[in-house]
Amino acid sequence: MSGMRIGILGTGNVGRALASAWARAGHEVVIGSRRPDDRELRAELEELTAAGVRIDGSAGAAAHAEVLVNATPGTESVALLTTVGAPALAGRIILDVGVGFLEDGTLSHPVVSLGEEIQRAFPGTRVVKTLATVDRKVMVAPHSLAGPGTVFLSGEDATAKKVVRGLVTDLGWSDDAVLDLGGIATARGQEHFALLFIGIAQATGTYEFGIRVVLPAPGGNGPDH
Repeated sequence: MSGMRIGILGTGNVGRALASAWARAGHEVVIGSRRPDDRELRAELEELTAAGVRIDGSAGAAAHAEVLVNATPGTESVALLTTVGAPALAGRIILDVGVGFLEDGTLSHPVVSLGEEIQRAFPGTRVVKTLATVDRKVMVAPHSLAGPGTVFLSGEDATAKKVVRGLVTDLGWSDDAVLDLGGIATARGQEHFALLFIGIAQATGTYEFGIRVVLPAPGGNGPDH
């Protein structure tokens, strides 16, 4: 997909990586901050602005966006979106990559998911959860892995998922690497994978890895469960 207007909420490592990658792919990207005029922040984001990414406030990023990306900490996402306001978000696709952790390392959404909470809080939006199972570097450089990985989509709106799939492939993921899990409730699996993600990272010494869904071989006689 080319030429979409993308707003990104969150100026941390994930937001910056996605902003840079989608700008390179030809999209119009605005990254939103609660302190857009801060000189120190603008200095940190100078490489992004040189690549054509514009810095604005959270409301400005949302107003710009056809697709609004939530790359904020999961413990703060709903509150931040509330400051933008439901009327300003109405009709928007929200591409949610957030996962929430408490100070003790447990998930802040242990029963449901952040994706579900955003959808319930803003029913006029179309929330699609994706990219929550990989590190920020792998998000934008899947070719850096030794083999193909799988990323996932969760959401209620088929058109919104088609748009998000296109943006994910613009990051370098092949179309067959993107697996649609179903409705937004399936975002629980994506977010709760974070606990296994941490275990794998500790065992391997790196956050730069992927997972792959491997199906039975054609004609295989695997056991039924």
